[in-house]
Amino acid sequence: MTRKVTIRDLAEAAGVSVTTVSQILNGKGERFSPDTRRRVHQLQEKMGYVPDFNARNLIMKSAQTIGVLVPNLGNPFFSMFIKGVQSASRQHQFIPLIFGANHDEELEGYYLQELIKRAVDGLIIASASITGETIDNILKKNGIPYLLIDQNGGPSLDRIRIDDDRGGRLAAQHLLAFGHQRVAVVMPEHATQNLVIRLRGFREELAQHGVSLTADDVVLSPMTKLGGYQATAAVLQRHPTAVFAINDETALGLMRGLHEQGVRVPGDVSVLGYDDIDLDEYVVPRLSSVHQPVVTMGERATELLINRIHNRRQAAQTVDLPVDFRQRESTGPVKPD
Repeated sequence: MTRKVTIRDLAEAAGVSVTTVSQILNGKGERFSPDTRRRVHQLQEKMGYVPDFNARNLIMKSAQTIGVLVPNLGNPFFSMFIKGVQSASRQHQFIPLIFGANHDEELEGYYLQELIKRAVDGLIIASASITGETIDNILKKNGIPYLLIDQNGGPSLDRIRIDDDRGGRLAAQHLLAFGHQRVAVVMPEHATQNLVIRLRGFREELAQHGVSLTADDVVLSPMTKLGGYQATAAVLQRHPTAVFAINDETALGLMRGLHEQGVRVPGDVSVLGYDDIDLDEYVVPRLSSVHQPVVTMGERATELLINRIHNRRQAAQTVDLPVDFRQRESTGPVKPD
């Protein structure tokens, strides 16, 4: 059985002490000559030496890891978000541990506890079900830096803010420009703050142009493809000429449901989404959507968290990110009577 190469093996091959090798490999070897640093790195590659993770943690007093908890790994929105997290983590030499809780509060709590047991340096949580009690009992009591995503702020000190008010208004302006007066919305029953802001901007923009959006015009359904699909009958009962789905997943499910009912999009009903996930370009018709910079959200969230890990006492950090509109084929003029 082949023996694992140790730091002592590498030190002996390089003709230096174990401490010298440790400091060089941990980025603290400035006091050593360039030739020594180069020799250690070359021998590390040649011998295939991989530092012991636990030993490194003891030396660095940091696991250099962050936990990332999202509600659904299968949702393209979160796949794009995680892409940004991974990019920024690698740049800052952190490792993200990523979990999907499948909208299960019990599973979410389990993962949070396990991440803390494994001494992660901080947490990024994108969850509609995270409670103040969980934050107080699990995160704050353990002194874990954290950042909440997709809540438009929430109770975390550092924030990524998306202009959801403008996003809702852009959606309304687009439908109004096509002459739509009878509009329905599909959104979840227990909406997070960012969704409430999104709907409010949409409703206020319609009202400024004489179009009323009542509580009955809002269909409550889970924010998933299945949720959109299951909302089809309730949407059709309201006889809208256009539907604003609160996210793209909902819109895609709804379009499938409308297709099965023989309703043409956008010939009979226009459908508009929000997020601008990559699938929007590959469905028929291609989905019009309000664009969020999702990958950038992941990158900036990770940078904010790592900044907080390195300096717990710094002032609150806020990053504002814009939205814009992507017109495609799922929206069009009102069908003539």
